[in-house]
Amino acid sequence: MSNETRTEGGVMVSSSDAQTSLATTATPCRRLVSVILAGGSGTRLWPMSREQFPKQLIGVVGRDSLLQATVSRMKGFTGDFDVAGEPIIVCGEEHRFTTEEQTRESGVTAKIIVEPARRDTAPALTLAALAACKDGRDAIMVAMPADHSIADIPALHRAIAIAAEHAERGAIATLGIPPTRPDTGFGYIRLGGALNDGAHQIDRFVEKPAAELAAQYVAAGTYWWNSGIFVVRASVWLAALQKLNPDMHAACCAALGEGKDDGKFFRPNAAQFGSAPSDSIDYAVMEHIGTPNAPCEGVVVPLVAGWSDLGSWDAVWDAMDKDDSGNVASGRVVFEGATSSYARSEGGRLVACVGTTNIIVVETDDAVLVADRSRVQDIKGLVARIREQHAPEADTHRKVRRPWGFYDSIEHGERFQVKRIVVAPGAQLSLQMHHHRAEHWIVVCGTALVTRGEEQFLLSENESTFIPLGVRHRLENPGKVPLEMIEVQSGSYLGEDDIVRFDDTYGRS
Repeated sequence: MSNETRTEGGVMVSSSDAQTSLATTATPCRRLVSVILAGGSGTRLWPMSREQFPKQLIGVVGRDSLLQATVSRMKGFTGDFDVAGEPIIVCGEEHRFTTEEQTRESGVTAKIIVEPARRDTAPALTLAALAACKDGRDAIMVAMPADHSIADIPALHRAIAIAAEHAERGAIATLGIPPTRPDTGFGYIRLGGALNDGAHQIDRFVEKPAAELAAQYVAAGTYWWNSGIFVVRASVWLAALQKLNPDMHAACCAALGEGKDDGKFFRPNAAQFGSAPSDSIDYAVMEHIGTPNAPCEGVVVPLVAGWSDLGSWDAVWDAMDKDDSGNVASGRVVFEGATSSYARSEGGRLVACVGTTNIIVVETDDAVLVADRSRVQDIKGLVARIREQHAPEADTHRKVRRPWGFYDSIEHGERFQVKRIVVAPGAQLSLQMHHHRAEHWIVVCGTALVTRGEEQFLLSENESTFIPLGVRHRLENPGKVPLEMIEVQSGSYLGEDDIVRFDDTYGRS
C-alpha cells in the first residue's frame, strides 16, 4: 500500500504505513475524541431490546436512551485536554437513522460511520481510529460502549483525565471497576504494579470466569471488572493492531480509503470491510498486554461512578432506586406484598404484582416477560427459541421506526392489516409499489400529499383515498405538524418485503 492520503466526507483516509506513522509517543497529543461503539443487539433485555431496536436506543434507566446518555457524557469535561465537539459513532446499517435522530435530539452533531457488516468491536474501533486522525493529526480516543449506564459523571471525567495522561505517552488505558461481588458476566483485569496516580499496570486480561473462580478473584482484591471503556491514541491503536492482526488492519484501512460520504453518514467499502476478521477489542489486542507479544504498555484506572453494563434485567434492577421492599417500578405498576422485584409497563396496561419475590415482569405492546431474577441470563436462549419459531417478536416491535417517522401494527388477520402511521413534518415515504396488497389511507391529523400513479393531490383530516394493487404511490407530509393516518391493507400477502422502491430520499434499496 502507498502512503497517499485524501479526505472523504470529513474523514481522513490513508494507507496503513501513513496511519501508523502519524505520531509517536514523543509527539504531544492533547486532543480527546469520544468514540461510541453502537453496534450491539442486547437480546438479554428482551422484550424491550430487539434486533431491530436494541437496548442502546431505548430508555432503560431514564427518559433518554442509553445512546443519548453516552453521546452527552463528555459534556462539561474540564482539564488540560481539548475535547473535540463531534463524537464518532460506529453503528450498523439497520440502526443508522434512529442513531442520527437521537443524537440530533440530544443537541450533538456526530460523525456516524455505518458498518456494512458486523465484525465485532475491534474493526469498529479501527474505523473510528482512522477517522479520528483527521488531517494527519493524532487524537486520544475515549472509546465507550453505547449501552452502559454511569451515574457519577464527574467521577468518570476524573478517571478519563488520568487515563488520558497515560494514553498520551503511548499506553493503552482502560477503566476498571473494583468489584462489589463475584460476577460471572464480566471479564476481569488482573492488576500489576501500582502507579502514583491510583492506576495500575495491567498484568493481564482474564476471560469471564466460573462462579468459584470469580469468588476467588474478588477475595484476592487484585482483580477489577473490565468496563469496556478504553482511552488510547489512535496511532497507538492502529500500530498495535497492525502488529497483532495485520489482515484486520489492512481491511479496515482499505474500507475507509474506498468509502463514500452519504449525506449524514460515512460508508466504508462493504467488500473491503467484509474481508476483515471478526474479533473483539479484548481478543484482538488487550489479551496480549502483559505477554512477550505485547504491542505496548497497558494501564487500568479505577472507576467508581455507579457503572453498570445493564447486561440483564437483574442489572437494571440493581442500577435503579428501590422502594422499602427492594422493588423497582416503571410505568403503570402496583406492588402488594412483593419484595426485590422489577416490573415495567411499556404498553400502558396495569401490571400488578402480588406476593412476588425476586421476579422480573416486563410488558410491551406485543409480549410479556416473566422471569426469576436468578435466571435472567437464560433470556438470550429464550429469544433464540422464539426466532426458531419464526415469530416476529424475536426481532421487531409492533411499533417500527422509519427515517420518516413510524408505524404501529394495531390489528391484523389472514388477509388484512391495520396500521397507525405517523410521518414527521417535511418527511416522505419512498415512491413504491406492492405486488400483493392494496391500501386504504385515512387522515386522522395533519395534511397528506399523495402521489398515486400520475395523480398528485392533498388530503386533510377525515379524508381518505384508495391505493390499488400494483400502482406506484408515495405519501408525504408537507405540513409543520406530524401527519397521522390509519392504513388498512388487504391482499394475499402483507409482509414488509412486498415493497418495490423506485425512488427514496433515504437511500434505501
